[in-house]
Amino acid sequence: MSTQNALLSILVDKINNDTLVLPTLPAIALQVRKTADDPNVNLNAMGDVVGKDPSLSMRMIKIANSAYLGRTVKVTSIGQAVTRIGLRQIKNISTALAMEQLFVSKNSIVGDYMKREWVNTVNVVAYSMAALQLYNNRTKNRELNLDTMTLAALVHHIGVLPILTEAERHEEVFANPTFLEVAIDKLAGRIGGSIMRAWGFDEEFTMVAESWNDLAVMPDTLSYVDFVRIGAALAGKIDSQKDAVLNLAIQRGALESINELTSDEFKEMCASAKQVFA
Repeated sequence: MSTQNALLSILVDKINNDTLVLPTLPAIALQVRKTADDPNVNLNAMGDVVGKDPSLSMRMIKIANSAYLGRTVKVTSIGQAVTRIGLRQIKNISTALAMEQLFVSKNSIVGDYMKREWVNTVNVVAYSMAALQLYNNRTKNRELNLDTMTLAALVHHIGVLPILTEAERHEEVFANPTFLEVAIDKLAGRIGGSIMRAWGFDEEFTMVAESWNDLAVMPDTLSYVDFVRIGAALAGKIDSQKDAVLNLAIQRGALESINELTSDEFKEMCASAKQVFA
């Protein structure tokens, strides 16, 4: 049996028997989500939770001061940042900022793959956020939120992580990246959906993780998956379908025209989004 089939059949068995080890949400993200779901929570209590994690605090202040919130007066404390971002958004934003902790491995080869995956993901996030921002500015429609968009784009390919972890036991797989590509291509969506359910995320996240690269899945109304697809196409993740994705985006009203994507405004928004995760 070839290594490729061996890895695939191990993964499929584990998926079917529910024995595939799924990543768990970083502790700080769990804590913030739990706090945000408490009906009696206030901004001070939330500030205290976020303040326990210095790296999250710094990034939260960075986000509060970023072009995305479009404010000129800089905030300097976590209390001010939490107030500016708002309780509902904090839940998604803090989860998004904590995600990077999952893309690490003690194995140097796997670690390199994870790093690359993280960089690719941040590119998808930046393009998706910028595309949604342009859409919101153009249509004044506020049904899709930037914080949900950020998190949806960050988890779109989360199903790759258990595959890389499993592959760690088969060093020879990394000598032939094609093996890995096939496993990822065939299974990442299914695994991503399982992770979203295990984390108790809303259906919109599950749908993105399962179907972002399957154009046969098309929600009736414009949704986060439309913008994740734009992001993925621009980040070079679905080259064979890039034109189809962008044409669909125009048909569905997510983009006005291809020219939007080369505008200075779009480029600045992308840069601003990447800054947050730099």
